[in-house]
Amino acid sequence: QVQLVESGGGLVQAGGSLRLSCAASGSIFSFNAMGWHRQAPGKQRELVAAIRSGGRTNYPDSVKGRFTISRDNAKNMVYLQMNSLKPEDTAVYYCRVSTALYDYWGQGTQVTVSS
Repeated sequence: QVQLVESGGGLVQAGGSLRLSCAASGSIFSFNAMGWHRQAPGKQRELVAAIRSGGRTNYPDSVKGRFTISRDNAKNMVYLQMNSLKPEDTAVYYCRVSTALYDYWGQGTQVTVSS
């Protein structure tokens, strides 16, 4: 019923920027939080950005000051603006929407940062 589709990933040089988008479809009446996670080869999946229903955001130190999460409720979209990208940012990035009943995940989009 609920689907999340990420887009905007690709190959970029270190220092560059990418803007990831997550399009939500289906019936999402309310949510606790939306977020972006990433998983690099051989590593655990980690949170990189989250935004609560009230608009509060949080980021880990590894991306703080470089990544910005935002949403457009009218368009049912969640975004991740990534600036000053580093090779260590290379990973598959996943969109997540948390509701009272379920966590919904997108299929992921690859981000590769070359040195």
